[in-house]
Amino acid sequence: MEQSAELLMICTLSREIRDGERVGVGTLSPLCAAAAWLAQARHAPRAEVLVLGSPDWPFYDGSKEFFDWAQRGRLDVFFLSGGQIDRRGNINLTAVGSYAAPRVRFPGAAGSAVLYYVARRTILFKTEHSPRGLVEQVDFVTAPGLTPGGFRRRGGPSVLVTPRAVFDWDGENGQWTVRSLSPGEDWESVQADTGFRLEARGPVGTTPAPTPEEIHCLRTVVKPRLAEVYPEFTRRLLGE
Repeated sequence: MEQSAELLMICTLSREIRDGERVGVGTLSPLCAAAAWLAQARHAPRAEVLVLGSPDWPFYDGSKEFFDWAQRGRLDVFFLSGGQIDRRGNINLTAVGSYAAPRVRFPGAAGSAVLYYVARRTILFKTEHSPRGLVEQVDFVTAPGLTPGGFRRRGGPSVLVTPRAVFDWDGENGQWTVRSLSPGEDWESVQADTGFRLEARGPVGTTPAPTPEEIHCLRTVVKPRLAEVYPEFTRRLLGE
């Protein structure tokens, strides 16, 4: 993914975080870690940001203690992605094709099925916007976007951010709707690379580009913290 697209995703994800929220960032999530620290530095100073692998990660028993904490209702926001994400908000982190003889085997759930239920809001992201990753229906439901009646669920999907678009969750109809398109994109170009039919509930805007202030904050305040967890990513995106 191009540097400009990564910066756009970081800033877009950051703007979704609200002041005072407790935000969890799991493994292999440099974009989300950068976004959470950017939000804390700029518009959400009272946010509590917990990044797995960082020196200030407050839990000592790997991730088990974090899961216990989250299931007690302490987690406001978590970030999730998947090999496939579908129109109904389902995530596939398991396999493409037959489960018994898959064409592609993903690394596994990594607790996503639990955290998708217990976080008050789940922000989904996909670094590649293509029909193979954004599908009408996932091949395997690792974590469901919708829950049948009678089952307790504290939260659920909130927003989906890709390099090319931002989707809001329409809870009434149980599907994604387009909020905005990235600069330079149009409806036809994004629809051509999306595996489900795009829907909108109102005017579709343009996703705001990163501001000079956001970029400066990333390169000064966020960079040292990000480099402690993701040194190679930080060097590539923000330089030495």
